[in-house]
Amino acid sequence: MAEEYVSRSASLSFAHWLGLLPFLRWRDRVTRASSRADALAGITGALIVLPQAVAFATIAGLPPEYGLYAAMAPAIVAALFGSSWHLVSGPTTAISIAVFASVSPYAQPGSPEFIGLVLTLTALTGLFELALGLARMGVLVNFISHTVVIGFTAGAALLIAGSQIKNFFGLDIPRGTPFFEILGLFARQAGDTNPYVLAVSLTTLMVGILTKMVMPKLPYMIVALVAGSLLAVAVNGYVGVETTHIGTVGALSSGLPPLTMPDFSLRSVSQMLFPALIITMLALTEAVSISRSIAARSGQQIDGNQEFIGQGLSNLVGAFFSGYASSGSFNRSGVNYAAGAQTPLAAVYASFFLVLILLLVAPLAAYLPTAAMAGILFLVAWGLIDFHHIRQLHRISRQETVVLWVTLVGTLFDLEKGIFLGVALSLALYLYRTSRPALEAVVPDSGADSYHYVAANGRPECPQIKMMRLNGSIFFGAVSHLQQQVQELTEKSPKHKHLVLMASGINFIDLAGAEFLGETAKRYASAGGSFGLYRMKENVAASLRCGGFIDAIGEENLYPAKSRPAEALFPRLDPATCANCRARVFRPCQRIGDQAMSIPEQATNELILP
Repeated sequence: MAEEYVSRSASLSFAHWLGLLPFLRWRDRVTRASSRADALAGITGALIVLPQAVAFATIAGLPPEYGLYAAMAPAIVAALFGSSWHLVSGPTTAISIAVFASVSPYAQPGSPEFIGLVLTLTALTGLFELALGLARMGVLVNFISHTVVIGFTAGAALLIAGSQIKNFFGLDIPRGTPFFEILGLFARQAGDTNPYVLAVSLTTLMVGILTKMVMPKLPYMIVALVAGSLLAVAVNGYVGVETTHIGTVGALSSGLPPLTMPDFSLRSVSQMLFPALIITMLALTEAVSISRSIAARSGQQIDGNQEFIGQGLSNLVGAFFSGYASSGSFNRSGVNYAAGAQTPLAAVYASFFLVLILLLVAPLAAYLPTAAMAGILFLVAWGLIDFHHIRQLHRISRQETVVLWVTLVGTLFDLEKGIFLGVALSLALYLYRTSRPALEAVVPDSGADSYHYVAANGRPECPQIKMMRLNGSIFFGAVSHLQQQVQELTEKSPKHKHLVLMASGINFIDLAGAEFLGETAKRYASAGGSFGLYRMKENVAASLRCGGFIDAIGEENLYPAKSRPAEALFPRLDPATCANCRARVFRPCQRIGDQAMSIPEQATNELILP
């Protein structure tokens, strides 16, 4: 007994620690082989984030180093306290744009006041995300369908590729240009393609593809980046940078993120409160969508609540380590997964390698060509598009296909609005389907000892007892449709005085649904018939009893499983109608004379064949 108590206490204690320290869940996945794979993925991620973080900070109106700071401490915290094995957090395009739009009306971009408000915004965003996670609101993730994730992933992949067109072809396309405008500018400027830049980007892309195909064990992204960088150095040395115009990341200032204190004054908090709510929803949608899309490939289960908590803690920590609002990054998460990361330690390694790069070899970043980065991101974007499931959807469901393309195209116009539109459309289609539950005519199964009912499909039916199966729950959205179906039924078959509903498919019922059942029962009773429910779930029946609607229906009209409603209703049928009936659906109908029907007092309850 004592041993059992100790064992149970130990289990509860361990579960408690898993909730506080979620990284203990994947500790068994950490091996020498996984650490090597994570380290290689981390190196790749650190190289990828260098130019991106600088660009994102510029978009946000912050000094370039703040983008790098946002990719350090926040990424580590999000990896350790989130639930995804592959999600990498840090600065993103959408969040950077939102930060600039939210803070620029109150302060000059780049100024100390601007930076202080950004830190306040980041801290408030982290608090809201953490509160949602602790409130167990991660269930909201379940409303993002797999089809929406596929469309969002494909759209984001195209956005990644579109944003790199200028670097891949060496064209003059302003940063932040919308996707479709990029395509238009590319079509007009295609003749101005820089051949030297294109040679570097194509070499990087082809080396990456060939390395992955021929030598899959090698870190193909690093091999491709090295190949592209060496070619760029050789071409610049032979022809001259003035001729090639091959751009590089450029030397970066080294240093660890300085400690900072957000401005929590009433004025700053009131100014940033609403923008923080908006960015919270954008950041969580982005992070959870990315983690789910990658989990669909890796086979992992995502805990939405834990992901919310991880993102919240990462932004809270980032606000005190010179970071600005961060979220999951499609670019870096896709690279992380494609590079073979096994655990969240890959994101931790990436942050440490980024610090080492800044401290030790920051000047070497000047040799990393942006064209090579574009080639790698083209390769990542292609791998993110789920061609297999996209083809399947076209064969399986038209509605799901519409959701896919609406999400994809919407994402190309606006990243967050695209997924919101996809979620809204998928929920609308779901509500439309559930608001039209089918009423199907059924007859007794042919087995003499069977209590089941099968679709009528032209089989003879009783002219007085109509038996219908309801496939779906009864709620406010479905009541109107059901009322119409019942009305059509009574108009089409007025002799059916009794309606028995096969109710095993009703999982829940609301007030409107309960009122519908009560009104239907009253209508049939006033016409001299009855309304019954067969095999209704106990929780649904309890709802009817609590609301007092069972009085209209009658307890005697609730038929439990393995009972025969027809046998209970038989004494209430019109003998003259039964005398002329040839259907013989039920065994009590077996003795039919020419003038009347005689029923033995001890008639069996069993059914007979039609």
